[in-house]
Amino acid sequence: MRFDALELPPTADFHSHLRDGAMMETVISSIRQGGVDTVLVLWTIAEAALASITGVKVYPAGVTMNSDEGVIDFRQYYPVFEARRCKCITWSLNLHGEKPNSPGDAYAAVAPADFVTTRNAEEKFLPTLRDLHSAFPTLRIVLEHCSTREALYAVRACGPTVAATITAHHLWITQDDWCGNNYNFCKPVAKDIQDRVTLVQAAAGGEGNFFFGSDSAPHPACAKNGGKDFAAGCFTQGYATALVVEAVEEAVKNGWIEGEVTQEVLEGFLSGYGRKFYEIDDVTSTGGKPRIVLERKGERISEDVRSADGSIEVVPFRSGEETLSVRWKS
Repeated sequence: MRFDALELPPTADFHSHLRDGAMMETVISSIRQGGVDTVLVLWTIAEAALASITGVKVYPAGVTMNSDEGVIDFRQYYPVFEARRCKCITWSLNLHGEKPNSPGDAYAAVAPADFVTTRNAEEKFLPTLRDLHSAFPTLRIVLEHCSTREALYAVRACGPTVAATITAHHLWITQDDWCGNNYNFCKPVAKDIQDRVTLVQAAAGGEGNFFFGSDSAPHPACAKNGGKDFAAGCFTQGYATALVVEAVEEAVKNGWIEGEVTQEVLEGFLSGYGRKFYEIDDVTSTGGKPRIVLERKGERISEDVRSADGSIEVVPFRSGEETLSVRWKS
């Protein structure tokens, strides 16, 4: 399959952050720029109209930014999940799948196998995923932004009511790429090359329970360069589709993927599988809808995105690198 001049349905991004106020005004146009026409936006409950809720995102306490008041014990919410089942409410449970890090001063008191670090936090969360699915097998659960092969194995084992999103940036980087580069730092952190290869294989593998969610997270440049407490998140929205397609293309060139990656599989990962899971109209098989065309024209990812008054600066993931251009076609 040719990756240049590739024509696809618009991408559906099932995990994105736009912020609010001036930041949202600055980055919202990047959705269409990235070839995306459907976005599942992560808001706080106070910002979201109840009628428009598709899923409820749950953060364990302390695992990422603004999660200090997150969940400590999921069992305390079991009555909520049971009420959702009894009332036939259709929203999904969207999980940030990491356990909080163990405090360093507790190392001597905790068995090494139980000690949680940034590196193993996702793997340590997986028993919670299994427990939730076992207790509520009909509850739709999405394990967001998977970063490890163990997470993919766990999702496969749960069956059709459990799915996972895979980001564009986790298809590109490993721990060597974010250590020392704040703009590649995200939560969960990128892991080793074997995890990266397994993730891109899943994105190109045609499995319906793995679909695209960018977890694009715009932060002011000053927050990404703010000393030891710099913000976690990669801003990928404006190049979302191209980043995924080029990651798959590179994987094919590197011999990480055996056999041909079909257009049908790319369309499924970027749009169709997620739409089916969330029961949204599938544009991949509907005539008369807009399409996007990816072309190699020497475009480079912008060095920054600025607000109209210049007060906000956001640096995109892989800024300055050559990328495929996205053209909308009616």
